[in-house]
Amino acid sequence: MENIIEAYTGLTTEGKKSRTPARYDKLLTATGVILALFMMGHMLFVSTILLGKDVMYKVTKLFELDFLFEGGLPVVVSVIVAIISFIFIIHALLGLRKFPTSYKTYIKVREHSKIMKHPDTSMWMFQWISGLIMVFAASIHLYIMFTQPQNIGPYASADRVVGQHMWLLYAILLICVEIHGSVGLYRAAMKWGWFDGDNPKETRKKLFNVKKALSAFFLALGVITLLAYIKIGIDHSSMAGTKYSPKDNLTIEISKN
Repeated sequence: MENIIEAYTGLTTEGKKSRTPARYDKLLTATGVILALFMMGHMLFVSTILLGKDVMYKVTKLFELDFLFEGGLPVVVSVIVAIISFIFIIHALLGLRKFPTSYKTYIKVREHSKIMKHPDTSMWMFQWISGLIMVFAASIHLYIMFTQPQNIGPYASADRVVGQHMWLLYAILLICVEIHGSVGLYRAAMKWGWFDGDNPKETRKKLFNVKKALSAFFLALGVITLLAYIKIGIDHSSMAGTKYSPKDNLTIEISKN
């Protein structure tokens, strides 16, 4: 009980100020920044399908350390997913401290947001709502990636999107993750004053515009990428389960000539 009181109020049972909430906030920011940057990199990785199946295949094998081990080691991907999952769990647990503890509290926060009509307040509400959705949706995706690292590739990923009907989950994750990440980076910069400079108000405007640009860019890229996987999955549906090989492209090119 003493630890709970200290975490929420910043006061110990002796009435002294505690640094625990500040430490939790710093750890929340650190894990959030790591996850946001990872998700941006992840989006760029999966979008390599737009450059061609062969490019996406080569990038996949790069993560499997194919340049060190012939054929690659999918277990490397599982290790990466395990590390990200651990950071995700820590971030989620710390984020739960910010959630309304009851429906009445939520109503008060929502009313406060309407009265304030302040973009940052509205973004904060989206943060915890999207965060709650991701606790469930992202956990499913992480579990699949951890247990099936060998099923990442042009055909395997597309088959999962279409054949296993994962497109809806990925569409939800796309919206939540990309906006949550950009908003999180913006709020972290504002909270800790990383780029305040001589004119914090002007910096806020600039960073807000950067946040909007990041959200728009990654959402657009994500939608186009998801549609590309859906198309490949539909075209490949008659051969679902077979994995991509660079020879496939070679065969197509020879047949065209």
